[in-house]
Amino acid sequence: MRVDSFPATLRALKKLRRTCIFLLLALAALGPATFPPAHAANAESHAQGEELARASDCFSCHAVDHTVVGPAFDAVAQRYRGQADATPKLEAKIKAGGSGNWGAVPMTPHPDLSHEQLAAVVGWVLSLHRASLAPQPGAVKSYAYTLPDGTNAALDFALFVKGQEVTNDVFAGWEQFNSYCFRCHGEDATGSAYAPDLRHSLNAGMTRQQFISTSMAGRPDKGMPTWAGFFTPQEMTQIYEYVKGRSLGLIPAGRPESSTG
Repeated sequence: MRVDSFPATLRALKKLRRTCIFLLLALAALGPATFPPAHAANAESHAQGEELARASDCFSCHAVDHTVVGPAFDAVAQRYRGQADATPKLEAKIKAGGSGNWGAVPMTPHPDLSHEQLAAVVGWVLSLHRASLAPQPGAVKSYAYTLPDGTNAALDFALFVKGQEVTNDVFAGWEQFNSYCFRCHGEDATGSAYAPDLRHSLNAGMTRQQFISTSMAGRPDKGMPTWAGFFTPQEMTQIYEYVKGRSLGLIPAGRPESSTG
């Protein structure tokens, strides 16, 4: 390098340095989206997994943070997190269904889900974290009713809004029951030769959870279909409330009185 060219070279290097600094500052000003974090791809995959779970019948029997028919998704994540074979194990369970890990109620199989779809759903489930402290349940309101035989019963939901006018939930339960369930369990939940009288089942001690779990999972060995994916947990709860009212003799046969018409 010629000595007389050194100042020009130095000026060129300084100019290049200023240009690089300017570009770095400009890129930084654009925000973090310019440099996607390492977990961005995982976040997108987890979002796809949740979307697939919601589009399937998964949320008919599960919720993110509480038990419905099956365990909460975050409880599944807590149990399997850190296990080397967690992903293939859960993929196989979702695809084949079955029971035993979380109770006797069988999980419906999902043979139509591809390996990629199963991996996305499992990846989302395993990404969930349970809250450090479970929320404290609020006080449960009790509704007292006098039964036809003069005894009293207390329920944790309302049957009526005024007089003999049933709540919207109970009326919806009547509509659902007498549109679908009556074919086997009898019109107005009176039983039939095909399936038991559900009024007797509830009076014999069947709980709300057992009613919903059995209804969602079905009993294929006895010819009862699986209702998961058809009814939502809220709709099945409405059916339970209607049948409970019938089992206590508080709701007569036929169309209940309702503000809906």
